[in-house]
Amino acid sequence: MKQQTLAMAADQGNGYLWGKRYLLDIHHVDAAHAVNLSPRKLYLQVRPGADQVRCEEVLDAWYRQQVRDSIYSLLAKWEPLLRVKVNRLFVQRMKTKWVSCTPESGYIRLNTDLAKKPPECLEYILVHELVHLLEPTHNKRFVALMDMYLPHWQHLRKRLNELPVRHENWD
Repeated sequence: MKQQTLAMAADQGNGYLWGKRYLLDIHHVDAAHAVNLSPRKLYLQVRPGADQVRCEEVLDAWYRQQVRDSIYSLLAKWEPLLRVKVNRLFVQRMKTKWVSCTPESGYIRLNTDLAKKPPECLEYILVHELVHLLEPTHNKRFVALMDMYLPHWQHLRKRLNELPVRHENWD
C-alpha cells in the first residue's frame, strides 16, 4: 500500500527524462538507492520506509547527474564557438528559474529539472547563458549574437517557457 501511495504522490506515477514521459515505478528494497530507465518505465529503488521526501531527493540527485552528464559535451561544443569560458558550473534544484548566470564571475547555475525537458532546451539555455558572458543584458547585441549562433533560439525559448519549472504534469 505504501508503494502505491508514494507513486501516486510522485505525480500520479509519472517521471520524465529529456522530454519523454515514463511510468514511475517505485520499489522498496533493502539495497542502495538507485534509478534505472527502461523504454517505458523509470524505476526508483529506495529502502523500506523511505517517504515521499526521500524519493524526491533520490530522483533529484539522479536528475542532477543527468544534466551534468549532458552539459559538459555541450560546453565542449559551444565554449570554443563563442570564445568564452565558464569558470564554474553548478547544477541544483531551483523552484522558479531554469538558470542563473553571473557574467562577472563566469558562474552558471542550472536547474536539475532541465533533465525533464527536451534536450534542445538544455542547449538553448546553455547558449543563452554563454552569450551573457559576452553581453550581460538582453540588448540588440545580445539578440544579434543569439541569432548568429542559434538561429532558432526564439522557438526554443517559447517551447521552454511553455513548460512549467517544477510542476511535472505538462501534457
